[in-house]
Amino acid sequence: MENYRIFDSELEKLSHKVIQMCSQVNQQLIDVIKAIKTSDIALARTVISNDEFINNLDVKIDKLCQKIFALQQPVASDLRYIISALKINNDLERIGDHAVNVAKRIEPLQDYKQLVEEFGIDVIGEKTTILFSDVVELVKTHDLTYAVKIMNKAEAIKEECEDIASRILGEMMHQSEVVVVAANILIINNLFERITSYSTNIAESISFVVNGEIVKHKKHN
Repeated sequence: MENYRIFDSELEKLSHKVIQMCSQVNQQLIDVIKAIKTSDIALARTVISNDEFINNLDVKIDKLCQKIFALQQPVASDLRYIISALKINNDLERIGDHAVNVAKRIEPLQDYKQLVEEFGIDVIGEKTTILFSDVVELVKTHDLTYAVKIMNKAEAIKEECEDIASRILGEMMHQSEVVVVAANILIINNLFERITSYSTNIAESISFVVNGEIVKHKKHN
């Protein structure tokens, strides 16, 4: 009985840590979008320095999952959550890394704010952040209506990112003087697209926790 109490306590701790990780990554995205919009280099540097906290939390979650596995053999529903927590943690860590990579490219763009706005990078970044706010709610509540919203929004954002990438490449071909700055903008656009993909991954993982069904590659209504 004591082992069961410890097991339940550790599961609850795991849930809190995953939510904490999600909230911290969400703040990173909010800050990096604000830094892009305002050319706030100090804020961009804060995002970069905060990555260490996320990396440490990533390690703690992995170790906690290992500890829970060692306590006893989990039942199917708990096992699904632990496996999914490991995957979600990895996806969150990658989103955090991408937020940092965006932040590192803000300073070279501070004199090209008009070009950033022209390509709509600030807008697509805002949409990506709003998408991730649904991820936060999904991780907290396991309400699958958020999962459906995330998957549908993600598809639309990916299409917009592809359109932006095409426009940037076209500009680079016709205006050689903007190649370097346009390349930076293209990388940021690609990073937002990857964040969108990881957000979809998390939605699929939570769907698996709730339903026990793998929804990867399925169409969503």
